[in-house]
Order: sequence, then C-alpha cells, then structure tokens
Amino acid sequence: PGAMSPGLAKEIPQEEGDGGSRRSSWGLLVTAGVGGTLVALYAVATPFVTPALRKVCLPFVPATAAQIQNVLKMLENRSGSLVDIGSGDGRIVIAAAKKGFQAVGYELNPWLVWYSRYRAWRDGVHQNTKFYISDLWKVSFSHYRNVVVFGVPQMMPQLEKKLEEELECNTRIIACRFPFPCWIPDHTTGEGIDTVWAYDLKHSRECETKSLEITPETES
Repeated sequence: PGAMSPGLAKEIPQEEGDGGSRRSSWGLLVTAGVGGTLVALYAVATPFVTPALRKVCLPFVPATAAQIQNVLKMLENRSGSLVDIGSGDGRIVIAAAKKGFQAVGYELNPWLVWYSRYRAWRDGVHQNTKFYISDLWKVSFSHYRNVVVFGVPQMMPQLEKKLEEELECNTRIIACRFPFPCWIPDHTTGEGIDTVWAYDLKHSRECETKSLEITPETES
C-alpha cells in the first residue's frame, strides 16, 4: 500500500521541470527587457547630461518666444550668413531662415541636431538651414556676419576672446541671457531672462579700415 506506479513517478519530476523552464524563460525575458530599457535611456540621456559634467557647463534651455522675437529685432536690416552657437532644438536658426537668412546651427548634442533637422524640414526651411554636431571651441566662425550666442557666464570671457580673433569688423554678435564681460553693447532689448544684447565689432574693438592711406607728396 502507498506504492506509486513507475509511470506516475516519472511524470511528476517532468512537470516540475517544465514549470521551472517556463519561469526561467520569463526571467530571462524580463531581465533582457529591463536591460534594453536602461541602455536606451542611457543613450538618450547621456548627451543631455554630459555637458553638465564638462568644465564649462552648457545645458540645453529652450529659447522663449520673447527671446526669439528679441533676436529677430536685433537682426532687422541685417543680411548675410547667420550662425547660432549652441543651437539646441534649432528654433533660432529656423526663425532666422524664415526671415531670409542662410542660417547654421552648431550643437554638441546629436539628438537635438537630428530634431532640429526634422523641425526645419517640417517648417519648409530645410534648404536654408544646416545643423552640425560639433564642439564650438573646435569651429571657426570667421565667415559668418551674424552670430547668436546662448551661453553661460563661465564661458563668455573665453568665447569673447575667440570671436574677437575670428570675426570681421562688420559682424553683429547677439548674446542671449548673459552679456559679454568686456564689450559694451550697441543695442539692448528685453527684460530678465529674455534680455538680448547686440554688439557690432566695428564699435567694440574700434576696427581700422584695411585700405591704404595715401600720403600726398610735397614738392621741394
């Protein structure tokens, strides 16, 4: 009595084994799903977090509608090429392109650059805009005549020196949120975080004309 048939004895371990196998498979799927999600979040978040870890922090803060209008006001009666240093999601570049500028944005965050390109295409100005993934300190801005800067106080002295060395006398530089430390602005508009300062280099550094002066000859 109490004896178990050999067939029944074999079935029980087999059922327990199947259940354990199913639990193991679900565990692997859950682990893979969580791991994939963490990797995706890391890939997306890293370009946003990395600037905050740099010596000079340049986080992404979108321009307000008022800031954009103030920048456009400073660009009135201006023409030529335009560059936005730290272009973020491209809204300044796109707004300038709609006003007829050939506008370019430089941004270190690749996700923002790709989104900017999409926005430019969506708004129908992709032919008048370009966006580059690049470190601003490794780019020369010498061929631009209109420069927009969204910076932070820590970077402004070094950027002021860089632009001073690279830009021509007829260039206008527009600083948003924070002014340059040494230059005296030619125009200012807006209030609070929407304040915009415009600098004309021909005034800021007292540019000299490159034409040769001809000294009249005196007769003996």
